Amino acid sequence: MQLLHNLLLQSTSNDTDQLKAATAQLNRDFYKNPGCIPALAAILATSPQQAVRQLAAVELRKRISQKSGTLWSSLDRVQRDEIKAKLPELVVIETNNLVRHSAARVIAAIAGIEIPEGTWSDLLPFLHQSCTSEIAAHREVGSYILFTVLESIVDGFQEYSDNIYKLFAQLLVDPESLDVRITTVRSLGIVASYIDGDNKEEIRSFQALLPSMIQVIGQCVQDGNEDGARKVFDVLETLLILEVPILSKHILELAQFLLQCGSNKSFDNEIRIMALNALNWTVQYKKSKIQSLNLARAILEGLMPVTTEDEPEDIDDDSASRSALRIIDGLATNLPPSQVFPPLRDLILSYFGSPDPTHRRGAMLALGVSVEGCSEFMTPLMSQVWPIIGRGLDDPDASVRKATCVAVSCLCEWLEDECVAEHTTLVPAIMNLINHEATQRSACTALDALLEILHDVIDQYLQLIMERLAGLLKTAPLAVKAVVTGAIGSAAHASKERFLPYFQPTMDVLQHFLVLTGEGEEIELRGITMDAIGTFAEAVGKDVFRPYFPDMMKQAFQGIDLGSARLRECSFLFFGVMARVFGEEFAPYLPSVVPPLLTSCKQAENGEDNTVSASEAAAVFSTETSPDKGGDVEDIDFDKIMDVNSAIAVEKEIAADTIGTLFAAAQIHFLPFVESCTVELTNLLNHYYEGIRKSATDSLLEIVRTFYDLSKPVEWQPGKTSSVPLDSSVKDLINHAVVPLLDMYESEDNKSVASALCVGMAETINKVGPAFFEDHLEEICNIAIQILEQKAFCQQDPDQDDEEEAPEDQAEYDSVLISSAGDLVAALANGLGAEFGPAFNTFFPLIAKYYKKSRSLSDRSSAIGCLAEVIDGMKGAVTPSTEPLLELFYRALSDPDAEVLSNAAFATGLLIENSEVDLSPQYPQLLAALESLFKVTADSPAPRLNAKDNAAGAVARMIVRHPAAIPLTQVLHVLVEALPLKHDYLENRPVFRAIFYLFQNNPAAILSELDRLLVAFAAVLDPSVPDQIGEEIRAELLNLIRLLNAEQPAKIQAAGLSAYV
Repeated sequence: MQLLHNLLLQSTSNDTDQLKAATAQLNRDFYKNPGCIPALAAILATSPQQAVRQLAAVELRKRISQKSGTLWSSLDRVQRDEIKAKLPELVVIETNNLVRHSAARVIAAIAGIEIPEGTWSDLLPFLHQSCTSEIAAHREVGSYILFTVLESIVDGFQEYSDNIYKLFAQLLVDPESLDVRITTVRSLGIVASYIDGDNKEEIRSFQALLPSMIQVIGQCVQDGNEDGARKVFDVLETLLILEVPILSKHILELAQFLLQCGSNKSFDNEIRIMALNALNWTVQYKKSKIQSLNLARAILEGLMPVTTEDEPEDIDDDSASRSALRIIDGLATNLPPSQVFPPLRDLILSYFGSPDPTHRRGAMLALGVSVEGCSEFMTPLMSQVWPIIGRGLDDPDASVRKATCVAVSCLCEWLEDECVAEHTTLVPAIMNLINHEATQRSACTALDALLEILHDVIDQYLQLIMERLAGLLKTAPLAVKAVVTGAIGSAAHASKERFLPYFQPTMDVLQHFLVLTGEGEEIELRGITMDAIGTFAEAVGKDVFRPYFPDMMKQAFQGIDLGSARLRECSFLFFGVMARVFGEEFAPYLPSVVPPLLTSCKQAENGEDNTVSASEAAAVFSTETSPDKGGDVEDIDFDKIMDVNSAIAVEKEIAADTIGTLFAAAQIHFLPFVESCTVELTNLLNHYYEGIRKSATDSLLEIVRTFYDLSKPVEWQPGKTSSVPLDSSVKDLINHAVVPLLDMYESEDNKSVASALCVGMAETINKVGPAFFEDHLEEICNIAIQILEQKAFCQQDPDQDDEEEAPEDQAEYDSVLISSAGDLVAALANGLGAEFGPAFNTFFPLIAKYYKKSRSLSDRSSAIGCLAEVIDGMKGAVTPSTEPLLELFYRALSDPDAEVLSNAAFATGLLIENSEVDLSPQYPQLLAALESLFKVTADSPAPRLNAKDNAAGAVARMIVRHPAAIPLTQVLHVLVEALPLKHDYLENRPVFRAIFYLFQNNPAAILSELDRLLVAFAAVLDPSVPDQIGEEIRAELLNLIRLLNAEQPAKIQAAGLSAYV
């Protein structure tokens, strides 16, 4: 034993050589022998050196746990019982806290083996005695041992749950020791993870302790005990994410408590941030309770004062004000906007009217973060928002002007049309702010966001903007140059070929940024420059960009080699853009581009070789086994495992996304890489970061679609099974992609990933047909059914009963998921055709329930749009459901929103076209409903103009279906006046079919509108505009023009159509 003691002592040396030698000898001569366990226990009990006792405890725990307890179990029972008898007493008398805790974990390791076997009956009485001792130090030891034992094994304590909860109730109110109270909260956090959702009695027992647990958190906050606060807030966050509704009855008190802690300036800043972060988790994970209790207003009122506090200079530093803004963002994205934006608007108006600039700044930042979740709700209210933005951009305080620029950036991202409409106000105001050093960077960021959306109106600003930005590229600090470069990229994106005059001069300047290698601002500028140059290439086209192509690819490869995740991300984005611009010309670069993409996808998040794998972590978490290599929980840095290195995660996300882009662009040349890329993308479907799962999903389905196109497929026919030959390799690829995607969905907790899966599968079904779903039809249908029923895993709410209906008023992001499920249903109808009939009976009520006045615009619009697409897919098989569909569409045709009216007109036209029921008796009522949609002006909003085009399509379908039921004289005049269609060119098909039909069957009626028709013909045939009618309609139209020329050549010539004769 003395040799073992000496080697342990040597292991504590700072001499690396001595440490290595001692470790090697310990591993070789002692640690594989069961006898080391009693020897280490003896050293733990007797060594005078605290460092040796500490190391002995750590190694003792490892040896006990080693190989699932094999070494421990090989000791005879007498030895094991002796150690079990002495260890608890040893921990009680140990004076050093670190050694005491390590020894407690030894007890936990033994308990993990002995308790399930029923061979340590003395442990529980000892723990109870220690925890109820009159000596505070003993209670601290007892509660900590109990905590460590629970960490190792909970099952053995289930039969004593009543007594355990009574003991916890005592310990939570320990009169002397905050440590006891904190440790007990931590123990309860472990117990909570094992509570069965059906065990209502245990849930009630736990809930009875929640007020005391919250008091302990409050005591840590009051005392400024940051370490203790961190531990108890961790427990609180665990309780929030559990599927068992432990906290549901205490959400009001919890939210009030966290808000009070987070808003109290007298508390330590770190503790305030913890409280606010916990409140953010409460909003995210208990949103149904927050919603049902209507707490948004009270939370917002408590947060707004916090938004006025100072922010740190470093964007990566956290603060109470930034935490408060995150919660406002969380409220906006998780709750119905009707609960969030009205009270927030009142607060913004109040705070913006304050003479205190910090209040005005807080109001602007709150407005900015709320836009993402409330954009649809805000749209009709923007007339109230723009005056505030105008005043903010002209505010006397620079911090308010900067905050307003942030708000403008957010508005441009989520409310594009509304921002473009304000360009005459926004562009001059932002350009003015660029002239001032204090607001230059923020203004350039806002200009970047605005320019990206100014497509049709950028001409009037392009020269002025480029002259000003070109000057800043030469004179501004690096940080400003980065945002200026981004803004120039956005200008190129919006102006397309109009950017040509500025292309070469800008490239001459930007190329100097591509040699920067310094950390921080230099790397950031280099990366943004790569992004901007990629945008230039798309704007000016491959022929103009080709001279720069090889050198820019060389720069992108150098960026990969510089060891920066940010530069690798930018290089991957650049490869994707170059592939899109150059298409198959990009093929020679594939052998150099694909390997680094795959390397990125495979890399560890922390960029270190010793990162613990998921399987190792899972093995450690298991209560039955431990890793064979002798490691245990304390050997693993869980912070390292759980910490998402955001830069590398985003890099992987971009890498995964780029793979799909490359295949779509390079086509057949990418085939050698399909298998390896598919395998790696499939592996990423299980990644913990939702952005990576989404990119992997998108790229996998893109690979399937591109591979299918390359197989030269025969056009598919609708049905449950594929009736046309399909290349066997395509079928294999489909199966390799679909199965893991469906597996991912089962446990997918992120709505944006589930939404991407629905949209991606819909697009793939529309491309590939029944071959995609024939082996998995039921599973794919169930995805849509679950989402429409709001019972998908990502929609589950533990605070809501299974039979309880989800509230109709929901967050805008929830509506996006519902709309995506509608896309999937429509694609299934398209793929199944007439065989979708039975499924329609299931889907119709699920979709129709989203058309109610109480539903959001997005819900109402997507419900009617989905049913329209379903009818288009089913064709005549929709006949049995004609009556309920028509009744629903009548209601939708009187909707107050133009977007719904547009879809309702489209859906009505398709129902008339496809149903075998004679709907001509409904024509007078339908025409009356459609008539108002034709009453638009040139400056009407885009949805209103779109509705007019869809109304024209509906009337055209009515004419072809039952011409005798149409009062042609009045109807034709209105229809022809609506031509040419300006927004929904797809509706040109039914419109021109009706025109051709009437020329063949009732020429007298249609010839009365000939002059106006010829103007429309000239417009759709104009070679200077993109095709609006398709080849089939074009051929028939040209034939009609030739026939008309034979009868009325003067009119054909006057209309400028002679060239088509």
